[in-house]
Amino acid sequence: MQVICLEEDAFYTLVEQVVARLKKEHTKEKAKWISDEEAMQLLSIKSKTTLQKLRDEGKIRFSQPQPRIILYDTDSINQYLERNARETF
Repeated sequence: MQVICLEEDAFYTLVEQVVARLKKEHTKEKAKWISDEEAMQLLSIKSKTTLQKLRDEGKIRFSQPQPRIILYDTDSINQYLERNARETF
């Protein structure tokens, strides 16, 4: 087993660098429009038919920039999940 000794200033500098790096990684901007696979993952569904049903019923927003490309609005998906959330006891 190896033991690494650091002076107090060096230790706190290291901790600050780690925290800064973690913040940078976790604050990456999320995409506004996502693919059907990403939408299905957010909604925890496995069927493209279910995703199409949500789209057809107007429960989630989508954009169709080209005939075979459909993108889904992440804000709309999050709002749909919030509307269907149940409070705990």
